[in-house]
Amino acid sequence: MSFRSIVRDVRDSFGSLSRRSFEVRLSGHHRGKSQSSVHELNDQPLIIQHSRWASLPPELLRDVIKRLEASETTWPSRKHVVACAAVCRSWREMCQEIVRSPEFCGKLTFPVSLKQPGPRDGTIQCFIKRDKSNLTYHLFLCLSPALLVENGKFLLSAKRNRRTTCTEYVISMHADNISRSSNTYIGKLRSNFLGTKFIIYDTQPPYTGAMISPPGRTSRRFYSKKVSPKVPTGSYNIAQVTYELNVLGTRGPRRMHCTMHSIPASAIDAGGTVPGQPELLSRSLEDSFRSISFSKSIDQSVEFSSSRFSDIVGSRDDDEEGKERPLVLRNKAPRWHEQLQCWCLNFRGRVTVASVKNFQLIAATQPAAGAPTPSQPAPPEHDKVILQFGKVGKDMFTMDYRYPLSAFQAFAICLSSFDTKLACE
Repeated sequence: MSFRSIVRDVRDSFGSLSRRSFEVRLSGHHRGKSQSSVHELNDQPLIIQHSRWASLPPELLRDVIKRLEASETTWPSRKHVVACAAVCRSWREMCQEIVRSPEFCGKLTFPVSLKQPGPRDGTIQCFIKRDKSNLTYHLFLCLSPALLVENGKFLLSAKRNRRTTCTEYVISMHADNISRSSNTYIGKLRSNFLGTKFIIYDTQPPYTGAMISPPGRTSRRFYSKKVSPKVPTGSYNIAQVTYELNVLGTRGPRRMHCTMHSIPASAIDAGGTVPGQPELLSRSLEDSFRSISFSKSIDQSVEFSSSRFSDIVGSRDDDEEGKERPLVLRNKAPRWHEQLQCWCLNFRGRVTVASVKNFQLIAATQPAAGAPTPSQPAPPEHDKVILQFGKVGKDMFTMDYRYPLSAFQAFAICLSSFDTKLACE
């Protein structure tokens, strides 16, 4: 029996088991529509655990997962790794042990990867497609080096809602159901009236030492099942994006600063890390793969299976006392090109159309006790481009990010560039 046949057999057997367990729960319990999707499946670990694949010897299982992880490195074939993690508890634990986070492997595998830091030694290349008629934005993972492509692995979506005094962008993990009442809602971006200040809200609190504001009224109004059904949903201020005033346009291109309240400034130092969310660290992968969904891409002929946003994350040291200074990012200043008579940045071929929305973010130097004097050069970590965003065609933009930002944070920052800024241009 070939290796690929084993994978297909595993996926088929799991699909029949999950459907059968779901039907059993529905026949015994009559619940409302708002409570049926997750709770029925959460009570059925034993049915899936007794499949014929659950008793596979650990040595053979480890070899299967390692071979699959090494061979299926890109989407859509990487959906087989997700399918293996959804078989049963023992398979989930083995995938947790072998499949590494994007910070170390540079690949997006599970939905939880969207809130984990990007790779340290490279970037994850994505693109954003804007739909002006519906005021929606869709983030896709690039599947090829070509800039203008019409297919990709769907990651996140956002919808702009204009209000009297602000603009709000609702961010969801579903391509079409973009609503704060949906169980795929994971955060939002809100601006002030002038479009000079934006606040990024997460549905889950960051690490315990983060400098965050308490949840507002929104978190008391919405308690629907988001990212994880066992974690209460809130509205936590994790970052703030600020654009400097430039009413007459005399100060050149846009200037922006991002204060990442959920990322300490020490994260970009040698040996620094980004602490994880405490509510998710202590939980197992028990509820991660109770159902398998299909995420959409622009090319409808390609389907990618993915699990619910889960907690496939290793433990981190959260014993730090006190609160650290948050990481501050600033846009890299462009240089004036005499021959072209315009401001220029080196996007290394990833941006082809001039636009006021284009930017690159680097770490802002923050002097502290014992820090080098301003006359000394900044460490190389502060010169690396952490996030770059730019236009490549009509309603098409590239977004490349790296450690310490996550896909969710990078997408929210890029959404702020789309908004109208009355006093900045």
